Amino acid sequence: MDTAQLLHPVRVRIVQRMLGGRQLTTAQLAGELPDVPAATLYRHVAALAGGGILRVVDQRQVRGGTERTYALNEPALRPPPGEDAALTSEQHLAGITAVLAGVLGDAERYLDRATDPHQHRRDQLGYQQLALWLTDDEFTELVQAMNQVLGPVLANQPAPGRTRRLLTTLIVPADGH
Repeated sequence: MDTAQLLHPVRVRIVQRMLGGRQLTTAQLAGELPDVPAATLYRHVAALAGGGILRVVDQRQVRGGTERTYALNEPALRPPPGEDAALTSEQHLAGITAVLAGVLGDAERYLDRATDPHQHRRDQLGYQQLALWLTDDEFTELVQAMNQVLGPVLANQPAPGRTRRLLTTLIVPADGH
């Protein structure tokens, strides 16, 4: 995968909308990203599809054109083992910046929509940063435990009563060790 594909905030937002097995047309994405101009959205969807990050799962003829339904090519989101080691510090920083910009944008849009002062509590809005002192082995055990807990719920599909929630993690050694 060309890691540069995900270094743009609009592309990060597109990928976020597709998470969880969602299949959307560009028109449906436009409805979920109303602040992104249509031409910009179509250009970024085409770039993500051309880069192998989105895949076409259906297409049909609509008013003389072709409407495509896209899904994430989830294996393409994970660089092959060792590829991330070839990234420069600047490329890592650009990637982190793009993800954080997407997260901040999602949070801002959520907070702008929340008109009831108790909605945040009902929706279980949460944010925190924790400092953990772990050996490499303890950290590996933590990641494995998190994967075991999250694995079953990652397979959940949209259903009545389910709310789509984004879980973002960023793990950085804080003291340079």
